[in-house]
Amino acid sequence: MAKTTPAKFVQEVRQETAKVTWPTRRETAISTVTVLIMAFMAAIFFFLVDQLLSWGVRLILGMGN
Repeated sequence: MAKTTPAKFVQEVRQETAKVTWPTRRETAISTVTVLIMAFMAAIFFFLVDQLLSWGVRLILGMGN
């Protein structure tokens, strides 16, 4: 395996970085909001499932009223 000099490495990194298609500010904002909404929905879902399972376990063990 050929050794790469630090200068060559930096040059190759810059070449690869130039090929990247960076998202626009709008795309980033939309993606961020989408992720936050989905995280909130997942939190609500798991909270409800946890409450349902907790109720079920209390009912089975005879501790529920």
